[in-house]
Amino acid sequence: MKRQSSPDQIASKKATVYLIDDHPLLVRGVSQLINSQPDLLTVGSTADWTVALKQIGELRPDVVLLDVTLPNTNGIEVLKNLRVHYPDLKVLMLSMHDESMYATRSLKAGASGYIMKATATEEAVAAIRQVLDGGIYLSERMTKQTMAQLVGHKNPSDASPLSILSDRELEVFQMVADGLTTRNIADKLHLSIKTVETHKSHIKEKLHFENSTQMTQQAIQWRT
Repeated sequence: MKRQSSPDQIASKKATVYLIDDHPLLVRGVSQLINSQPDLLTVGSTADWTVALKQIGELRPDVVLLDVTLPNTNGIEVLKNLRVHYPDLKVLMLSMHDESMYATRSLKAGASGYIMKATATEEAVAAIRQVLDGGIYLSERMTKQTMAQLVGHKNPSDASPLSILSDRELEVFQMVADGLTTRNIADKLHLSIKTVETHKSHIKEKLHFENSTQMTQQAIQWRT
């Protein structure tokens, strides 16, 4: 008589996935999709990156799905942190923002791919399997755009105006859009007020804003 595998033995044969995201409905939907696959298993999720850092060390997932925009931090900074602690970990970025703004930035920071939240339930499984096989996952449009940039045929109209901002400047710009004051931003990012003001000055210069009011208006418009 053939001996049946225990649930733990079956689970151990599956590639494991951990989610860092603050949208419960998306986490639930993507988790259900992943768990319905014979070769994949969700092992945990959280919106708190400090909790994630601890649990990832304990659970050792094969792939992490990471939201670019988290409540108290920027996903790109979390990605960089994960790369330091777990250099071999495969990370797929999730975002509600257009990939032209974050995809290349994410890959440069060490991500294995980028998925738009609008298509996450359709693309998650294919993306996870592709990075598990050692590949990079991008949409067809972004793949073409990236290749064009690599061979020197970049179309300026395809790139987000925010692509010229540094990761930290983009993070500050996001917080301006959220209505945070300079002091609030400094406290959250553990920076001096003077440093935040310098970042704001660079943002205004790079994006050609005439003043802080215009910067704030454009930041809010970008977020909506």
